[in-house]
Amino acid sequence: MKTAIYQNQHIRLDQLDRDQYQKIFLAGKNSLLHCPSCQEKVRLYLGIQNTPYFFHTHSPEKQCLEPTPSVAQIDDSEHFIERNGFKMPQARMITDTPKSVDPFLPAIDIENTFPYKKTNGGMDQELPPYLLNLAENGVILDESQAKAVLETEGSLLVLSGAGSGKTRVLTARTAYMLNVKEVEPSAIMLVTFTSKAATEMKNRLLSYPQMKREKVNQLVTGTFHSIFYRILMFHDAANWSSHKLLKKEWQRERILKEAGKELNLSEKEFAYDLALQQIGFWKNSLLFPNQVIPLSEWEEKAVYLYQRYEEHKQQEGLFDFDDMLIGCYQLLCSAPSLLEQYQNRFHYFLIDEFQDINKVQYELIKLLSGKYKNVCAVGDDDQAIYSFRGSDPSYLLDFEKDFPYAKQITLDQNYRSSHEIVTAANQLIAANKVRRAKKMKAQFSLGSMPQLFFPYDEEEEATMIVTDIQERISKGANPADFAILYRTNAGSRAVFERLASSNLPFKIDMDAESFYDRYIVRSALSFLKVSLNEDDPQALADILPLLFLKQTVLQELKAQSILKDCSFLEALSHLKTAHAFQEKKLKKAATLIRGLKHLTPLIAIEKIEKDIGFLDFLKKRGNESNKLEKGSDDLKDLKVAAKSFDTIEALLAHAEHMSAMNKEIKNLSKHFTDVISLSTIHRSKGLEYKTVYIISAVDGSLPHDFALDAYRNGDFAAIEEERRLFYVAMTRAKEQLFISVLKNRRGKKANRSRFLTPIMKKKKTTP
Repeated sequence: MKTAIYQNQHIRLDQLDRDQYQKIFLAGKNSLLHCPSCQEKVRLYLGIQNTPYFFHTHSPEKQCLEPTPSVAQIDDSEHFIERNGFKMPQARMITDTPKSVDPFLPAIDIENTFPYKKTNGGMDQELPPYLLNLAENGVILDESQAKAVLETEGSLLVLSGAGSGKTRVLTARTAYMLNVKEVEPSAIMLVTFTSKAATEMKNRLLSYPQMKREKVNQLVTGTFHSIFYRILMFHDAANWSSHKLLKKEWQRERILKEAGKELNLSEKEFAYDLALQQIGFWKNSLLFPNQVIPLSEWEEKAVYLYQRYEEHKQQEGLFDFDDMLIGCYQLLCSAPSLLEQYQNRFHYFLIDEFQDINKVQYELIKLLSGKYKNVCAVGDDDQAIYSFRGSDPSYLLDFEKDFPYAKQITLDQNYRSSHEIVTAANQLIAANKVRRAKKMKAQFSLGSMPQLFFPYDEEEEATMIVTDIQERISKGANPADFAILYRTNAGSRAVFERLASSNLPFKIDMDAESFYDRYIVRSALSFLKVSLNEDDPQALADILPLLFLKQTVLQELKAQSILKDCSFLEALSHLKTAHAFQEKKLKKAATLIRGLKHLTPLIAIEKIEKDIGFLDFLKKRGNESNKLEKGSDDLKDLKVAAKSFDTIEALLAHAEHMSAMNKEIKNLSKHFTDVISLSTIHRSKGLEYKTVYIISAVDGSLPHDFALDAYRNGDFAAIEEERRLFYVAMTRAKEQLFISVLKNRRGKKANRSRFLTPIMKKKKTTP
């Protein structure tokens, strides 16, 4: 059914602009739409699998005859009129589709996959008894996996593609070395990137035949930090005691903020969290304050804070997590006899996730393995996605430079994803120039192709995804089967809101703050709060930095409000500063802020952005220099959210409710596992789901704007990492993969992600 009645007027889907679909959907959800034939309540279907249509709320299968469309006078005018809040074409036949109406595009299959050919990575050689024993106990290895297990002497690079069973290889190799090669367990160092992975490997080892707990416990296993911190504690416990560790981010930020006072950096005007992240990057790259060459004014300030940060820690005898690795590296470099002692102790190194290794970690492994060079590095350069924290895939790509006699084994069997998903992912990642050539092969085919779907904007995208999940759960799917993946946390705003208003259980990253609690968003909303309540002290305090005023001014404003018998906001007009031009701007700002309450939320935010000078503040604060999270992007996202509300009061109430929901969802998700996952692509690495939705696959999102800027300036590294990120997202899916291509993003026309081009080209299907 394509027609419904809203406020006594007929609405036809083919007569409406696409930007109205979400409004119609919400109107139906609020019981404001009716069937033109039987007058019962109807709703709009807005999903992935079918084109939009109206259905009866209480009897979805019911079919009513469409009313015969009346014919209005035909006019070639393309003008629209507003009717009941919807844009309608003026003076046309109801059956005509206006040229300016953006048609709904159905989802399409990614069809250019090669025919499935069953491969099992079978064995050409006879397995030794222990591997046969493992197979009898369910630990079956394919040919490449078995080779990686048996190749125990010398350096070995194991290229482990997505879903290729690298954990099985690492644990089987360790078990083989202990039971067959009779290597002393204390001579083996098994390094993982998370403590969870280390625990999982130990538990797997204990389930293998002939494995004794005392042997497993003697292995040196853990993360880089845990292993090398133990070494530091053993040799210098007094200086590296855990009570001297700066465990919390706020502790580290406090040191920076004290140093920032020397540069007159306001806590609300300078992005200290970003500075702390940048300092961590420099430290992991073994770049000390006197070695950093700042590339911008913001980096100059960050370098100064870095210098003062290090000086403060040294004076107080404190250290942070990065110092654990740097300290151990410096200890081994400064004590040759101690280094030789550890080189004699550790004969074998097994390094997981080698593509994510950074400079200080790599240098530590090089030092310790210098004598025997028995390094087994397991990783996948196609999944190197952590350059922002110092990880460098070149250590994997150039492995033979430091280990010239290294052998290479490629694990190319994907045991996770369907043939259709694996083939599409292969074609996408093959466009990268700097990579080790490999092509993954799937173990099964479902005949279900990955799909692209085309929402109008972020709001419609969220509705389509949640509708699709609801359909699948109603047919027996489990909520834990689904993951919705996005480039940055800010991208989850609309889908979080849609899930929060549904009855579906879901979880989000524990460190993902509510969109409305983000500093820039909260500051913009504070202007709206002050316009409604001119004596709101907290909201006024939040906007002072954006007016380039210090917090100490708040007390003066309160005093002025008493003396002049006026509101805090009006007191801004009476504030005396050292600059006449600033006083003039404050008078203008007070008038502008007071007038916001008469505007729609969208227009009000645009005035905050342009007329009050919010963008100037962001540039000064340093948010625009951050690669991943630009403050102006937060404002654009807020404007998209504001479009759904007619009043400022409604938007503020919604923001408060969503902030509370964010906290509640985090608390609930601690106790439940049977839930839909919302996650950044970075956080999803290593995980798998039956069905995955990748949202906002458009240029500017994936690839991110910063990578496109670097690409235009001749730097290809960032764009290749973004493509690897897309590859990681695709290979989280086991059975179904849906990729959303927005038509509009952040209020502007969007272009399909350039990464999709290779998988949309028609190719001859050859084996």
